[in-house]
Amino acid sequence: MSERQYVIFKLGNEEYGVDIMNVKEISEYKQSVKVPNTPKFVDGIINLRGDITPIINLKKRFNLDGVSVDSDTRIIVINIKSRQVGFVVDEASQVIRLSEEDIEPAPELVAGIDKKYITGVGKLKDRIVLLLNLEEVLSEDEKEKIQNIQ
Repeated sequence: MSERQYVIFKLGNEEYGVDIMNVKEISEYKQSVKVPNTPKFVDGIINLRGDITPIINLKKRFNLDGVSVDSDTRIIVINIKSRQVGFVVDEASQVIRLSEEDIEPAPELVAGIDKKYITGVGKLKDRIVLLLNLEEVLSEDEKEKIQNIQ
């Protein structure tokens, strides 16, 4: 039985997970510098250990309410096409292990273009966690725009 580890993060009251192998680091929130003519869900850029890092606000990307920052807000950093990209989340508090039998395929009601970044639904006792592939949250066109942000 194969197990995977997932970083669990929150957007509002909902829990999401991302494969820990895709996460470069989790950083405390830093105010970003706005960049003109970027998509609405791009908060801006930050200097993260000498690298200019575009910051994506996942709540804005998913059209969720309540875009606010507090002491629990974190930035989950991954690499997309050799570019470091940060995703703002409300909280990133734990790492869990899930075995294959605890992961169901994404439900059919989440069909369409958005389904490509939902890798499954994790079952933990009385909780469910939507498992995401953050690399697929952006379209190819959006990834290209992110690559060109200086």
